[in-house]
Amino acid sequence: MNSFPLRRQGSEQMSAASLRNATGIMLAGSDALVGSLPSLLDPLCEADRRRVLAIGREEVLPAGKHVWRQGDLQNGIYLIEEGRIRSYYAAPSGREVTLAYWFAGNFVGGPDLFGTGAHVWSSVAVERSRVTFLPGPALRALALQSASIAVALLDALAFKARCYSAMAQMLGTRSVTERLHRLLVFLSKIYGSQQGREIVIGIPFTHGDLANLIGSTRQWVTVQLSRMQARGVIRYHRGLIVILNLRALDLEVV
Repeated sequence: MNSFPLRRQGSEQMSAASLRNATGIMLAGSDALVGSLPSLLDPLCEADRRRVLAIGREEVLPAGKHVWRQGDLQNGIYLIEEGRIRSYYAAPSGREVTLAYWFAGNFVGGPDLFGTGAHVWSSVAVERSRVTFLPGPALRALALQSASIAVALLDALAFKARCYSAMAQMLGTRSVTERLHRLLVFLSKIYGSQQGREIVIGIPFTHGDLANLIGSTRQWVTVQLSRMQARGVIRYHRGLIVILNLRALDLEVV
């Protein structure tokens, strides 16, 4: 037990390095799908990149600040410069389902990129985040002027559509136990750091975070993590997940 503070420190250092290349976190059946998430600006030449950023307005969001709420009128998209943004759907009952966590290089604000209609889900800053707001009408004008900008927007939007489709398939075809195991395997492969025989996932998650990602309850996740700890599959302490037996999780999601 005394080793946890040291391991947590190493995990935080690994996490900072990992997040430089981070894509997103969501429930999906393919590591390759999520791991290949393109940045909106990466495909653009320097001139087009400057044109996009020139219409933007930078904002700094403290942790817990909503970028928008479900039902708010859309007016553009937000490029994430640093930090972490959670997109989630809130049911009339108040239950929330996390759609994804997005990191630097990604954008939030679709599917109506140019700012029409109402937002169908909410997005909130999980930690202090810096974003650049791109107003819909100005972004639309750029897309009409530049084929490369239009294609970059379409590619990024198509990727998100594939991710959300994969998430819907997972929710509809996999049991909640399989979804939890699938999520842990994904996190270990995309954000894990090998330390001896253990894999330390460098991004902290509460039981509630995991529950929202797999469409379950915090209480159920707490019970399942306790059982996995008792079987020697994982170790969990204050948001830090350590995978002790990845094969045991892989066997559950084949």
